[in-house]
Amino acid sequence: MAASSLFLASPVATAPRARARPTPSAASPARPSLRLRQPSPVVVAAVQAEHQPALAAAPKPPALPFRVGHGFDLHRLEPDLPLIIGGINIPHDRGCDAHSDGDVLLHCVVDAILGALGLPDIGQIFPDSDPRWKGADSSVFMREAVKLMHEAGYELGNLDATLILQKPKISPFKEIIRSNLCDLLGADPSVVNLKAKTHEKVDSLGENRSIAAHTVVLLMRK
Repeated sequence: MAASSLFLASPVATAPRARARPTPSAASPARPSLRLRQPSPVVVAAVQAEHQPALAAAPKPPALPFRVGHGFDLHRLEPDLPLIIGGINIPHDRGCDAHSDGDVLLHCVVDAILGALGLPDIGQIFPDSDPRWKGADSSVFMREAVKLMHEAGYELGNLDATLILQKPKISPFKEIIRSNLCDLLGADPSVVNLKAKTHEKVDSLGENRSIAAHTVVLLMRK
């Protein structure tokens, strides 16, 4: 995707992703863990300051009683990279090859919210040509999308997301992923649904060479 003109300031450093394969403890089975890395305040400030003029100049959407958005994302899986889904580090021998942390679920949710609001997509607001987002924690993107949602006068009605991957099995991690997603959205678990499907060993998804996600959101006028 061509670089967006929304961000023109000098790069802000972010921590690169470690290309270390997750190693489960010998004493106990591998368990997911919440990522403790907090987004840099400098990065958060840059996000808020730099794209606000462009968004303010865009035509204001009509004050509809509700708005619907759809998001889709797909990333290639490569060895020796962390697999981050919904902010959770999932034990696996492959991870997402991406400019940021490659969190396919959070990217998908962000695009669904932005789409519902009629705003530019995640690739325009956080372009992969910008070194500031190299290895960036996708919770930065989520928090900004939620902020824009509230500023537009909407709140989450409900969210339905589907992960598509052949491996690993998501069922052991599903509730912790959903819980973290609810925290980022500031939403009650009753309005956030998460499903996971295999691709029946068909194409790159079914051959464990990629991972994808779809999300639909309903935003309600406050």
